[in-house]
Amino acid sequence: MSQNIILNHNEIEHKITRISYQIYETFVDEQTIVIAGISKNGYVMAQKIAACLKKIAPLQVILCEVFIDKQNPSAPIRTSIEKEAYADKGLVLVDDVLNSGTTLVYGVRHFLDVPLKKFKTAVLVDRNHKKYPVKADFKGISLSTSLFEHVQVVFDKNSDYAYLE
Repeated sequence: MSQNIILNHNEIEHKITRISYQIYETFVDEQTIVIAGISKNGYVMAQKIAACLKKIAPLQVILCEVFIDKQNPSAPIRTSIEKEAYADKGLVLVDDVLNSGTTLVYGVRHFLDVPLKKFKTAVLVDRNHKKYPVKADFKGISLSTSLFEHVQVVFDKNSDYAYLE
């Protein structure tokens, strides 16, 4: 199968900056915000959003890595910080691609065990093929694809890109 680049490095950086501004606008009344990235690419994207937020907003940003078994999402989910660190705060759950919604919906479910002031989701690519009623509050691009196509995001030092195959 051939690869079709759908986002190049500059476009990804622009979308992450735009998402960061949208997050800041949504959480402007908060002093602290938690950016929780789903392990691997979601966490890399969360790091990029957190770095951008630190430049543009006077918010204290807490970064959290979320470990979900994507083959068995109902397995216990772990986070890199304790529940007390995100309780009663605004939280954004971040992933790179929203495909069926399975990973994101199980991630959302995990964070519902703790009271949060505000809870939003962010993805770089929304594929519009959801099995679950979950949506991305902040998204870089919406893409209508066939079920047989695959979207992959590659975060690689100064050459990030997303492709469809």
